[in-house]
Amino acid sequence: MNRQFIQRIQIHWDKIDKYSYLRQISAIKNLRSMEFRKPITFFVGENGSGKSTMLEAIAVAAGFNPEGGTKNYSFSTYDSHSQLCDAVKIIRGARREGWGYFLRAESFYNVATQEEEYTKDIPVPSEELHKKSHGESFLSIAQKHFRQNGLYFLDEPEAALSPQRQLTLLMEIDRCAKEESQFIIVTHSPILLGIPGAEILSFDEGGVHVCAYEDTDSYQVTEIFMNHREQLLKRLLEN
Repeated sequence: MNRQFIQRIQIHWDKIDKYSYLRQISAIKNLRSMEFRKPITFFVGENGSGKSTMLEAIAVAAGFNPEGGTKNYSFSTYDSHSQLCDAVKIIRGARREGWGYFLRAESFYNVATQEEEYTKDIPVPSEELHKKSHGESFLSIAQKHFRQNGLYFLDEPEAALSPQRQLTLLMEIDRCAKEESQFIIVTHSPILLGIPGAEILSFDEGGVHVCAYEDTDSYQVTEIFMNHREQLLKRLLEN
């Protein structure tokens, strides 16, 4: 039985301009729907494959600010999100999330700044994210906002984290997923991708498809580098 908050999305391409760059992205240009069957879904693929664009569109369609934060965040530093959010229709399950967060690496500075502004007018102390390292800020967000029955969108959360801290984040995600939260995550991290029971959707090879952990580029490139480092570097650097 599917107990996810977001069970499926539909994409209505008639709401997207016929000259939009979205129609040129191989992975999504023929996509009409996508299902979410597991508490944790990963989007993987090469840079420019459309995975972050898709994550952003779903998050915005679900009510989150394009730059990130909780649903209570309403600000715009630079309006850069695509038309795709207007074309995405979310098919929800019977349950409703009690909390949520959209964490994206590229605009986290803006969210941290806005958090300080919001707390000036309410009797809640600021998290003072700017006074922490980038990695510490990411983890503090996870440890404060990841709760049971939550809906979370994470865009490259490993960007600021050491391998050890990625393992910490992995445990936080796994803990919340077991408490009936739902995660949709874009990542290149072979550590995060190793969470047991997650579904991995690849945006490579011209379309979105289910992918085994061992078949991801993140795993394969890391495995080759770790086990055949000298040969690989010799071939790359000599050429």
